[in-house]
Amino acid sequence: MSEFKLHHHVSELMNLLGVRSTDTVGAEVYTEMLQKNTTPYITTQVSAHQAKRKIAESSTTPIEFLAKYDELKGKNMRDLDPLVLLLSQLTEEEQTKKILEKQAKTKADEAGMTLLQHGKIFSQLPAPGAKITNQEFTELKDMLLKESKSVAGTTSTEILRKALREKQMKRNVNIPPQPEWLFQRPSLTLDFIVGVDEPIDQNIVPLGSLPLPMQEQAIIEDLLKCMEGIEGKYILARALTERYAPKEFMIDESLDPSVQELVRRFLPLCSNYSTVVRFIEEKSAFEYGLVNHALSASMRTLIKDYMVLVAQLEQQYRNGNLTLQKFWFYIQPTMRTLDILASIANSINRGECIGGAVLSLLHEKTSGLIGDAKCQELCLFLTQSACVPYFEILEKWIYKGIIKDPYSEFLVEENETIQKEKLQEDYNDAYWDQHYTICRERIPVFLEQVADKILNTGKYLNVIRLCGRDPKFPYAVEMVYTLKERKYYEQIEKAYSYASKLLLDLLMKEKELNSRIKSIKHYFLLDKGDFLVQFMDMTEEEMKQDIDNIMPSRLESLLELALRTSTANVDPFKDDLKVELLPYDLITQLFQILTIDTKQEKDYRVDPTDLHLSGLEAFSFDYVVKWPVSLVLNRKALTRYQMLFRHLFYCKHVERQLCSVWIGNKAAKMYSLHSCKWYSAAFALRQKMLNFVQNFEYYMLFEVIEYNWHVFQSNMDSIVAENVDLLVASENFERTIANFDQNFTRLLLELLEKIMDYSCNSGEPKLHNILYRLDFNGFYTERLEAISAERATMDASSTHSSDTGSTGSWPTSSFTSSRPDSARYVPGLMKSRSSSSNNSTS
Repeated sequence: MSEFKLHHHVSELMNLLGVRSTDTVGAEVYTEMLQKNTTPYITTQVSAHQAKRKIAESSTTPIEFLAKYDELKGKNMRDLDPLVLLLSQLTEEEQTKKILEKQAKTKADEAGMTLLQHGKIFSQLPAPGAKITNQEFTELKDMLLKESKSVAGTTSTEILRKALREKQMKRNVNIPPQPEWLFQRPSLTLDFIVGVDEPIDQNIVPLGSLPLPMQEQAIIEDLLKCMEGIEGKYILARALTERYAPKEFMIDESLDPSVQELVRRFLPLCSNYSTVVRFIEEKSAFEYGLVNHALSASMRTLIKDYMVLVAQLEQQYRNGNLTLQKFWFYIQPTMRTLDILASIANSINRGECIGGAVLSLLHEKTSGLIGDAKCQELCLFLTQSACVPYFEILEKWIYKGIIKDPYSEFLVEENETIQKEKLQEDYNDAYWDQHYTICRERIPVFLEQVADKILNTGKYLNVIRLCGRDPKFPYAVEMVYTLKERKYYEQIEKAYSYASKLLLDLLMKEKELNSRIKSIKHYFLLDKGDFLVQFMDMTEEEMKQDIDNIMPSRLESLLELALRTSTANVDPFKDDLKVELLPYDLITQLFQILTIDTKQEKDYRVDPTDLHLSGLEAFSFDYVVKWPVSLVLNRKALTRYQMLFRHLFYCKHVERQLCSVWIGNKAAKMYSLHSCKWYSAAFALRQKMLNFVQNFEYYMLFEVIEYNWHVFQSNMDSIVAENVDLLVASENFERTIANFDQNFTRLLLELLEKIMDYSCNSGEPKLHNILYRLDFNGFYTERLEAISAERATMDASSTHSSDTGSTGSWPTSSFTSSRPDSARYVPGLMKSRSSSSNNSTS
């Protein structure tokens, strides 16, 4: 949400709460606080249990509230728990509750409604048979009319809200039509054909009239049929009460009660099978999207394995080896599998989930089964299968900058009505912000933290693609869903770094964005003043004329001549500077901008022919910018530069006029001061005006523009520096530096050790100087001590035998197995020892 929209909502909320006049701070303070404490696209995980309890305790209708919460939770409302947490916090804000109640009562009174509950109103009705007066009758009639208005109003509001919500959720996709035969042949389904509530065959013998073994065999045959979605003789399927209702069954009541009780345990498996099959057949239709298609395909694979089990059980039944108890034992693992599949199907159906919402639901299911390894593995298989088409869209977007989303499921949405060609025409920068946007409802929960980077990565690559190039990420790998989100987070991070570097190099190096911006500063902010002096000299007569009498082509020619005969001639982009005669002066332009979307906007829609502008009032520069630099220097940015230029240009004109007056005043010097004393006041006024204009220009050019320009340039440089830091901090670079560090340290320690050995053996004291220089702070001393101590421990026996009278190398002479704690490398000590040994030798 933009800062202006957030400020608008805060202001509206303050007006509704009636705190505008009493609050000591403005909406700006609250807007800034909200901006600092909000993060886009990331849903805060909260526990709604305590929040629900708090709301229920403070509510007059706790049962209805909890029922509504369960209903919305069953529909997978994304922000339900954060909303409940907010409402629970509002229950503690007595002042806010009073303000809301007051506002609701005021609005209800204005609409002729009441806030009383229906039960309280009907409780005020007189008892049957009681007599009431005309006044009581009138009051009761008015009360009922208000209540009827309230009900009607609420109903129509809810209907309208539902219609708007459905209209908003309607996706703009081209869905191929389904063939008619798919609906005309219901027998193609794997689910139960809608039957009746009584047997069709009247010649079926009741099970109760058969012996118990025969009852068991007959009911096993029916159970096997029901497991395949076919009605049996003694187990019939009821018609569905609603679209996604679980399948219910009727059992022959004459069946033995003990067998009947066991059979009822089988029926949830058949009901779950029906739910899953209905889900597969429905979600395979085009309008449900690729994610549901992939999920349906993975479920269909599991149903095939389920059918293999049913076939094996039928084979056992045909061979006479299947009893009801064995049957119950064999289907135990399958019951849990189909229960999970049916649970997922019901959740998706209730929430009407598509695309990213399906993946969010599957991710939460998978994460919630941490304690059950087999069930988590099943959900992980379903989630990975459903993620395949979504990740394929994601890979094309972050690797190539292409969106191929035929069913509008991806988190990035393209608005084709906003084209890049309008960047030089429209007075807004809508292309970059609105051509590609994030649709929050389509973000899977496991991608919320990187949603912004996903959006920007594809946008960067798309800009390069629109330049006629085909960017390809060199380290592209297939992305696979996993509970360890860091794996594909790292891949997205790499793609983002690559895309940002590619676009930055294109803009900064090839398209020379920095030079373009400096060029604009030369002309619009008067950084190159000599060309402007020449231009104003040459166009002095044209600027005095009416705008209708000025030939723009002549001004263009004079501008080109001024540019080529000044220091601006070295600018490679000088040919992109153009002359523009605007149909309004600067003041009118400013008021037109300030009154946008206000009541005064129509007051400043002036006909250009009524202004009678001179060339000086209408003159401005324009600048031709091509793609992709137009993303930065768009019409909105250029308009701001134009307004600054027009103000500075007019100030220069005033200064020029005052200087002309000064030149004319030089003629007064031929007269005596006494005879021209009346000129003194004019001279002083001219000097004061000139002093003001020059100091005002200096302040604008150097203390305002130049200062902010330096800040702007430093921010530009930091953008480049951050990009370089990202590249330097890559995984390969870190590994390379670590290898270099390890190898260098190892070789340096070997060198120090050899120097010490040679110094001790040769008695050359000057070699110790290099030791002091390389190890001035004792950093390598600890390393060498550790190595020497390790060697001393390994060579304990040999070191002990040679310890007496040995004058060997430093590691063996200085570190012994009997004194490992005294193993120290001290260059000064070694120097004194070598000196004493040399003296003794001599």
